[in-house]
Amino acid sequence: MSVRVAVADDQALVRMGLRVLIEAEDDLELAGEAADGREALELVRRERPDVVLMDVRMPVMDGIAALREIAADDRLTGTRVVVLTTFELDEYVFDALRAGAAGFLIKDSEPEELLRAVRLAAEGESLLSPSVTRRVIAAFTTGSGARHAPRPELGLLTDREREVLGLVGEGLTNEEIAERLVVSPATARTHVSRSMVKLHARDRAQLVVIAYQSGLVR
Repeated sequence: MSVRVAVADDQALVRMGLRVLIEAEDDLELAGEAADGREALELVRRERPDVVLMDVRMPVMDGIAALREIAADDRLTGTRVVVLTTFELDEYVFDALRAGAAGFLIKDSEPEELLRAVRLAAEGESLLSPSVTRRVIAAFTTGSGARHAPRPELGLLTDREREVLGLVGEGLTNEEIAERLVVSPATARTHVSRSMVKLHARDRAQLVVIAYQSGLVR
């Protein structure tokens, strides 16, 4: 079954490049295009794609506002939004994480990286690469009032689940966690899922923030 991908960007050339990239892949399907946030919101509500590649700077309604609307719609819980940014530390990244983005991608990323990002998002992975996660989330938590005390719910986690949470905080995928701990990807996925439930995290990106705020990532 193909992963249905919607593209939202006000630059026609960017949309064309993403469209060509997606349509060349057998396991991906273009669900539609939008040139502004309002169009993107209407497109997502109509087509309910698996993944949305969403630019942040768009007319009529910016990508963050559209993202908030999508995150607040219970009918769209299966749609993952990956925010497209120009710079790794764009201020919009912080707003995107707060609003519920699955992660972010730099616009000039290599095609292979973008395609991997789409597939990871569709599988429920967070798109916060280790190379930028530490700087982004550290700045995010500092800007939000520095680190908070660990959540009481952390006491509900097993030692292995706390260990896995720390690795999620480093930006590792389930497969990378499995390799690090010498367990199966399915086992790693189970630990991540249980941690999300126990910590009432809406998604994996929020787990990353919790890991930083709780001091599990240094």
